[in-house]
Amino acid sequence: MVRGRFGQEVVLRKSFGAAVLSVLITAAISGAQPKLVFIEPIVNEVSLYHNFLDDGSRAGQTLQIVSINGIDLLTGFQVEFTADFNRKMTPGKDSDYYLEIGIVKPVISRFALNYQRIHGTFIANPINQIGVRYSF
Repeated sequence: MVRGRFGQEVVLRKSFGAAVLSVLITAAISGAQPKLVFIEPIVNEVSLYHNFLDDGSRAGQTLQIVSINGIDLLTGFQVEFTADFNRKMTPGKDSDYYLEIGIVKPVISRFALNYQRIHGTFIANPINQIGVRYSF
């Protein structure tokens, strides 16, 4: 047994290093490599709507995409994406859109912190939203 500069046992450190290396090599050979990023699809939808006003007159069409996915990357969170692409819905415009992307980080029980960024043809400047979400 050899003692290091500050009296620690060098043999013990070498043995521990060899054990860790052995486990990593065995995991690599067996194909049981841990995933660094885990993605769990929660909701992924595409919808097509024909829009009508209350009086029954036509108000164009909407293609809507909604995607919510849970992600584990050092910590767990959700990424949410919503997009509405409208045709002949807004007076004076042939088409318009609304995009929203958000990150939701669960904190305790049913509460989460939420950040969203919103873009749209009817929004003068992109909007950042920061808030608290309660899921029930």
